[in-house]
Amino acid sequence: MTDTEPQTAGGKVLWHFTMSLDGFVAGPNHDMGWMAGSTGRPGLVDEYVKSTGAVLGGRDGWDVAGGHRPYGGAWDGSIFVLTHHPEDAKPVDGVTFLSCDPAEAVRIGLKAAGEKNLEVFSPSIGRQLLDLGLIDEIDLHIAPVLLGQGIRLYDNPGSVPVRLHKVGDGDSTAAVNVRFRPVKNG
Repeated sequence: MTDTEPQTAGGKVLWHFTMSLDGFVAGPNHDMGWMAGSTGRPGLVDEYVKSTGAVLGGRDGWDVAGGHRPYGGAWDGSIFVLTHHPEDAKPVDGVTFLSCDPAEAVRIGLKAAGEKNLEVFSPSIGRQLLDLGLIDEIDLHIAPVLLGQGIRLYDNPGSVPVRLHKVGDGDSTAAVNVRFRPVKNG
């Protein structure tokens, strides 16, 4: 089952990631090198470039990204980085460092996004927004790799399960089935 519906702008708050099959959105120390060679359906990146009005991320991920813009630089818009220490952040054009609660960061981000979507690129901020009922959709691309360690999409030990409904046609509560085979060396 593959979601082939194009991503559309609509003022949504999207928690958006490429994720390993075992649930990691980054390797240790926010390493993203494991995504090299992973591809999505044709036109997918263009859909996000057109439908995204603003991005909200966390300080750790921003510092590791080194100021790189989303979607390989094809997207241009407001970036908001939520941090406890905005005073020591290096100023960057188009980037605003926020020190507020996550709900206020969403309000600011949605205003900047206009009629387009606010994309959340942070596991910890996304979890907090999910707890607050502020996530409209979780948009995942599952890469054919098992990392075994790193930063999980959702890590909330002791919490109750969060039930989700699949977007699109068909049974919204049905499991999504994916099948992979290990790559044989040699």
